[in-house]
Amino acid sequence: MRSEIVTLNGQAFFLRRWGDPSLPILLLLHGFPEYGGAWQDLAPHLSHRFHCVAPDQRGYGQSWCPEGVAHYRTSALVGDMRALIEHIGAPVTVMGHDWGASVAYGLAMFAPECVDRLIIANGVHPVPFQREMAAGGAQSEASQYINMLRAPETADQMLADDCAGMESFFRHQFGADWLEEDTLALYKTEWARPGRLQAMLNWYRASPLQVAAPGKPITDLAPLPLDRLHVRCPHLLIWGPDDTALLPQSTKGLEAFAPDLTRITIPDTDHWLIHQKPPRHRRGHP
Repeated sequence: MRSEIVTLNGQAFFLRRWGDPSLPILLLLHGFPEYGGAWQDLAPHLSHRFHCVAPDQRGYGQSWCPEGVAHYRTSALVGDMRALIEHIGAPVTVMGHDWGASVAYGLAMFAPECVDRLIIANGVHPVPFQREMAAGGAQSEASQYINMLRAPETADQMLADDCAGMESFFRHQFGADWLEEDTLALYKTEWARPGRLQAMLNWYRASPLQVAAPGKPITDLAPLPLDRLHVRCPHLLIWGPDDTALLPQSTKGLEAFAPDLTRITIPDTDHWLIHQKPPRHRRGHP
């Protein structure tokens, strides 16, 4: 693994790279509460075929961390990664997990010239996800943690006592505990950087997506620009079926927005599947 700092739109972003730079580029986009180093389990299994590039996204790790919720709108996050793709050479294959999947979808939908293939690992397209979160059913119940993360006091609470709240959330929410103690120590270092956790939580606060209370559907959602939310390139969706944060119904109907879609399920994995069975991602089948 090699690391560097690059300037994107006048701001500093920290990158990690694996593999031969002459190979096709695979841009790896992490989610919450991770950072670019989250791909260290998977990238070595892919570096025989790709030059893997994993940034710390805005507000995470060692990258630019502006204050204020408005800096974390999806359009700004997508703009960062569009600038990175232009810096490293477009088009590229993009793989996103969790919140990284939202940015990856944004790139494929709003900057299609930058993305030749899209890979999503337990992430969701905004239309079916908003539909399910607003319905008041199982996905609404599973997404109640979002309201907790949006609360103004959450960062201080989760950083207290050597990041005890963050550790509990990361290890015991949404799937099996895969963390080794040395890996956890690396995450704690990233979470404890000044202002970082507040910035990470601002991704949730800036999102317009709404979460219904269980049994109380939201019926007055603002309409989404459906004609602009299509993925034209080949799209692979890799799914860990034991995920308790993102339920299978949150991807129902995805084919209407991604006609060139392939679905792969990796048994006995959950939301953290990119850490659990990396060789199976390489082979492309269970």
